[in-house]
Amino acid sequence: MCAFFADKYLLLQSVFIKMCRFIRISLNKLPLFIAIVMLPRVSVFAQKTAKIHFNMLRTVSDYFQKFQEISQIQDTVLRQKQLNHIWDFLQKHKRIPLVIQDSVMFLYRGNADSVFFVGDFSGWGRNRKFQTKAENLPGTDVWYNFQIFPKDARLDYKVVVNKTNWILDPENPHQQWGGNGPNSELRMPDWKPDENTFSKKNIKKGTLSDNFLLNSKNLGYPVQYKVYTPSGYSKLQNLPVLYVTDGHEYADERMGALINVLDNLIANHTIQPLMAVLIDPRNPDTLDINRRMTELPVNEKYADFVALELVSQIDKTYKTDSSANRRAILGTSLGGLFAAYLANRHSDKFGLAGINSPAFWYREQILDMYEQQERLPLKIYMSTGVVMDTEVFARKMKEILDKKGYPLKYRELNEGHSWGNWRQTLTEMLTYFFNTK
Repeated sequence: MCAFFADKYLLLQSVFIKMCRFIRISLNKLPLFIAIVMLPRVSVFAQKTAKIHFNMLRTVSDYFQKFQEISQIQDTVLRQKQLNHIWDFLQKHKRIPLVIQDSVMFLYRGNADSVFFVGDFSGWGRNRKFQTKAENLPGTDVWYNFQIFPKDARLDYKVVVNKTNWILDPENPHQQWGGNGPNSELRMPDWKPDENTFSKKNIKKGTLSDNFLLNSKNLGYPVQYKVYTPSGYSKLQNLPVLYVTDGHEYADERMGALINVLDNLIANHTIQPLMAVLIDPRNPDTLDINRRMTELPVNEKYADFVALELVSQIDKTYKTDSSANRRAILGTSLGGLFAAYLANRHSDKFGLAGINSPAFWYREQILDMYEQQERLPLKIYMSTGVVMDTEVFARKMKEILDKKGYPLKYRELNEGHSWGNWRQTLTEMLTYFFNTK
C-alpha cells in the first residue's frame, strides 16, 4: 500500500512543482494525504489538457489502442473532444482508410445499425468467408474493420450502411470509375499510378474523331466507333492499328485513359506512331442499351464483323499497314475473352492479342480451342488481377500457351476486376507490341 501511495505522490510532483515554487512552499512539506485527495481532480485535468502525440503512433495497432483509450473516457464531453481530435488529424492528412505497411483499418463515422466494407477483396460479396463487417467502437459513432493486403495492392470498395445503403467512403478522396460509376479506391503504400495515364502539357497529341457508324451485314445493325490518329498523321504511312473493345470506356480518362497513354508513349518515342479504333458496344440510338453481353462471348458474327467489315473499312479509309503482325485486338473481361477468340478465329487478320482479366470462365471452350490447335502466328499479352479476379482461368490459359510455345508476356497484379487494374497495364502491353527498338 505504501508503494502505491508513493507512486501517486511521484505522479503529482510534475503537476504541482511549478505551483509550489510560485507560492514558495516546499513540496517536501506538502502532506501526502493532500496529494492523494486531489489525485482524481488532477487526473481529469490532465485528460482535458493532454495532447495526442501522433508521432508516437506508428502502427495500425497503436492507433487502435488510442481509439480504445478514448472510448473508455467516462466524461462524454471529453471523450467526444478527444475523438474529434484524432479524427480531424486523420482527415487533415488524408489517412482514412488508415494504411501502414500491409495493414489497413477501414474507418467510418456515423450513426448506424450496421456497417460493412465491401469491394474487390471480397469479390463484391461473392466471397462470404471474407470478413467485411465493421465493429462499432463502444461509446462512439466510429466503425472499424481491419485487413491485411499486399503492399502494392490497389482495390475498389464501397461502404454499406444498414445493409442497403451503398456509398462512397466520405473520408477517402481517391475514386476509381467503372461502367456503373465511381467506387472508393484503397491505395496501399507501394502502389503508384502509371504516369503515362495522365494528360501532359507541352507534348504533341493525336486526334480522336467523332463517332462513325458502320452498318454491319453480319450483325444486321449499325456499330459505332471512333478513330485515334497520332500527331503528324498527314506525314505518316503504313501505321499499325489497335482495335479496342469497350472503346468508349477505354477512351474515358477516368477508366482506360488510353488516349493519354498513346499520346505520351508516342511523344517520348517509346512506341511507334499508331492508330486506334475504339469500338462502342452500345446501341447508337439508345446508349443505355449495351450489347457487349451478346457480342463479346465467342460470337462468330461479331468476330467476322470486326475482322472482315471493320478492318476493311479502316484500311481503305486510313493509311494503315494491313499486315496481321501490325494489327492488334485489345479487350478486358468479356472483351479479353473476345480478344482471345478473335485472334484464334482470324489470326490471318490479327497477329497481336491484348487480353486483360479475361472472362474465360464464361466460355471455357476457349481453352480447348487453343489447346487442340497447332500454334497460331500470334503474339499475346495477358494480364489478370489476383484479388478475386480472373486468375484461375488466366493461369490455365498461360499454361496452354507456354506449352504451345506462344510468344507471351504475362502479368499478375495485386488488384481486382477494375479499370484501375487494366489501365495500369497499357504501357507494358503497348510497348510489348509496338516498341521502337
